[in-house]
Amino acid sequence: MNFTESIAKDLIKQYSEVLKTTGKIDPKLYEYYQVKRGLRNSDGTGVQAGITRIGNVHGYLMNEGEKMPVKGELTYRGMDVEDIVRGKGDHFGFEETAFLLLFGYLPKLEELQQFKELLSTYRDLPDGFMENVIMRPPSKDIMNKLAQSTLALYAYDEDPENMAVENVLLQCIKLIARFPIIVTHSYQFKRHHFDNKSMYVHSPKPELSTAENVMRTIRSNKQFTKEESLLLDLALVLHAEHGGGNNSSFTCRVLSSSGTDTYSAISAAVSSLKGPKHGGASNSVSKMLDDIKANVPNWTEDDAVYDYIVKILKKEANDYTGLIYGMGHAIYTLDDPRATLLKASAAKLAAEGGFEKELALVDAIERLTPKAFFEIKGDNKAMCANIDLYAGFVYSMLGIPPELYTPIFAIARVVGWSAHRLEEVFNDSRIIRPAYKVLIDKKEYIPINER
Repeated sequence: MNFTESIAKDLIKQYSEVLKTTGKIDPKLYEYYQVKRGLRNSDGTGVQAGITRIGNVHGYLMNEGEKMPVKGELTYRGMDVEDIVRGKGDHFGFEETAFLLLFGYLPKLEELQQFKELLSTYRDLPDGFMENVIMRPPSKDIMNKLAQSTLALYAYDEDPENMAVENVLLQCIKLIARFPIIVTHSYQFKRHHFDNKSMYVHSPKPELSTAENVMRTIRSNKQFTKEESLLLDLALVLHAEHGGGNNSSFTCRVLSSSGTDTYSAISAAVSSLKGPKHGGASNSVSKMLDDIKANVPNWTEDDAVYDYIVKILKKEANDYTGLIYGMGHAIYTLDDPRATLLKASAAKLAAEGGFEKELALVDAIERLTPKAFFEIKGDNKAMCANIDLYAGFVYSMLGIPPELYTPIFAIARVVGWSAHRLEEVFNDSRIIRPAYKVLIDKKEYIPINER
């Protein structure tokens, strides 16, 4: 038999049809067996799977079994993120935030300067890394390349399996320092290889902050304003951590609990964040905004925007999923403090750059979606904008290409992943191993000539 690729594809198609039968589980069985699908309780709250001192997300209170919406709070090591943002003022705060999340306290001026110099020391990639890893094989997706590159750094580490505190901390700091450069270099090569555009590989400057180096290395002319880089810095601060239960941080903790190396654990977290249900949401917001502007001639008017939101919810517009991206959150109810802070800071730059109409559209979506949701779904639960609604707008306003939205999220969140890995590894944790209910009866093995 000449087993061609065409025959192989036909077989895969046949087997896929088989899977639709053998792989299907009746959704009612989850409730019948009281399975906490998605590690969620029946009331939507998360199953407690661990203890942490790193970050906390608060958005509701439980009263006699019912959720009571409250003002959203996000804390890093017990400190309200609003206070952290207010404290940083017009200075770059991502490095200070990284120090706080890793070590549990705010650094003194000298400690912060030393930490910045430590990151600068490790920003450069290993010799040959660009040619041997980032450029081979090329990838259209920057998150895919970031995951590959993270794993590849294992081979450049002289002692990758050493689980001593000092060694794992060093590995994490190197990853925090190198993620921005891996991302921006991967983007430049993607532009060259797949988009037939010029490639500009700019080296990071030691005296610049993480946000400034990102802006410098993605732009061909290396030019940016302080206001632009401060807005990106704010986004990095707000994305750095979101509790141990978010999908990518939990992924990192699951792998860390197995005793695997730092590169494997962080790479898995990158792969988790890549998913559109997690870190990829800001891209969906950007596409949704473009769709509204393209299909609603008078998109500056509330009534027109409202009617189109209704169409989206009815699965008659945008991507026909019925989802308003950037609206709603698993924990936040009345508001997402990250979205509130990002919106406030974006307003000034929007006014200076002529993006007032676009910001007004985002604001309209935030205001009108709960009403439309109640009209279509009959559900008047508290619904707020999440950070993705404004992150997508901010990145677009900064001229950052959509393929970098989620990678920039990763540049920030690797700090949180590192903190969770350190906490998981150095507390003698048990391997995370939840149970699954088996729904198939025992069967006898049938010899192949009797089937």
